[in-house]
Amino acid sequence: MLLEYTASQDDAGKSVKQIIEREFSLSSRTLSKLKKSGGIKVNGENVTVRRSLSAGDILSLSIEDIPSENIEKSDIPLDVLYEDDDMLIVNKPLGMPTHPSQGHHSDTLANAVMYRYRDTDFTFRAITRLDGDTTGVVLIARNALSAQRLTDSLQNGEIRKEYAAVVCGIPVHRKGVIDAPIMRCEDSIIKRKVDICGKFAVTEYEVDFTRSDGMYSLVRAFPITGRTHQIRLHLSHIGCPIYGDFLYGTPIDNVRAYLHCKSLTFPHPMTKETMSVTAPLPEDIKEIMQI
Repeated sequence: MLLEYTASQDDAGKSVKQIIEREFSLSSRTLSKLKKSGGIKVNGENVTVRRSLSAGDILSLSIEDIPSENIEKSDIPLDVLYEDDDMLIVNKPLGMPTHPSQGHHSDTLANAVMYRYRDTDFTFRAITRLDGDTTGVVLIARNALSAQRLTDSLQNGEIRKEYAAVVCGIPVHRKGVIDAPIMRCEDSIIKRKVDICGKFAVTEYEVDFTRSDGMYSLVRAFPITGRTHQIRLHLSHIGCPIYGDFLYGTPIDNVRAYLHCKSLTFPHPMTKETMSVTAPLPEDIKEIMQI
């Protein structure tokens, strides 16, 4: 990836390091790699970050990507919601894990994305992740700089997620905030529980609508924090577990937990323009809710 910046009159006398910090916001790790690889140039000549700039100087940064060679490339169709030079946003289908793992070496989102960019030195970097049985929007960075900036946005709470969940019954309050700390169960590496000793966790929610027989409600959930199984556990905590949730509700044979990442809203990593990308409700959720 090549980044370029032309110094203005106001930049005269400023160091390369100052311009890099102001214009590109690179991590110390990325900057260190640039120094070692000779990826910092002014007017085509290698320089150190101490070099002073003059008006009209062209600063170029060449950021090399290391391809994910350990991920197989699988020709799997992708439902692309948005794509540009900096990111790919897809609607992940049911049953597809995000990353390869034991038993899933070639049927994951990572395999499909690696195939899409098979002619480039691509590194798979999923900024947001979903469980295999959770459908919906997944954000993937296409280069190291966008990955860093999107990760920073995620950590700073600038990526707003909205989920759709089919819950059993009707929440007592149509709208509310679930503030309940979460920790891992002592006897499980997977299951979590609400516990005063757990990590701070907050989910906002509101009931979208309830089925006519009152058996199920479609809930909009907005996780403010990002704890493992947060939405599933929090909705169960208020007495309305997600339909089909085998961990926090009632397991049902051949039925997944009806949870869908409906949308992401976030600043574009380069332009800072507010982006909002939405994935339509999957058929199983529409069917049970009789939509």
